Amino acid sequence: IGTLYRAPSPEAGNYVEIGSEVGPDTVVCLIEAMKVMNEIKADVSGEVIAVLIETGTPVQYGEPLFHVKAG
Repeated sequence: IGTLYRAPSPEAGNYVEIGSEVGPDTVVCLIEAMKVMNEIKADVSGEVIAVLIETGTPVQYGEPLFHVKAG
């Protein structure tokens, strides 16, 4: 459905890394679909414990992108 990007630009750092604390409104990545960049928010609170997808990887609806331990 789209392509995942972990940072807002090639020169910028990733939105989140393993160990990052996130909240429901924290942007964790971008997904480009049909030339539109869509911000993806965590929708949960906790600590990122795994990054499952890397920049440039195609993704589909419902595919897990990160694992977050509830905090």
